Amino acid sequence: MSESIAMSMELRRLVEARIENTVRVVEETLNMIQEARAITPMELKADLKSLERTFNILSQKWSLEILYTLFLTNRAARFNELKRVLEVNSRTLSDKLRILHEHGYIERKVNLDPPLHVDYSLSEKGRNTVLLAIPLLYYSRST
Repeated sequence: MSESIAMSMELRRLVEARIENTVRVVEETLNMIQEARAITPMELKADLKSLERTFNILSQKWSLEILYTLFLTNRAARFNELKRVLEVNSRTLSDKLRILHEHGYIERKVNLDPPLHVDYSLSEKGRNTVLLAIPLLYYSRST
């Protein structure tokens, strides 16, 4: 077994072990909220509806890949670097970066010094989204 496969399996085991605890804590929290104040079906529906837009953005092709690439590089990346790493066309990448920036997942910094270039990095919201999505993706894949 290669070293990268062993590391991947170890990461998966660690993530899955922590997911169980996280799910338990979330369930306890929701139960406490419900006991303190009954949540009506209409309130729950409104909350879920407000989350729908977020899930639609994140489930679009390239959105999570862009966020993960920025997370793994652990620094700002230029457009051409992202294009090369992701192997995506310029139009698609430009559209996805614009959407992610508009919704606060990434920060965009225009550097006017020659040569002009734009650096992209994760915002706090984007970083937290990546950190929360990793366990969800592992969990979804394993069940």
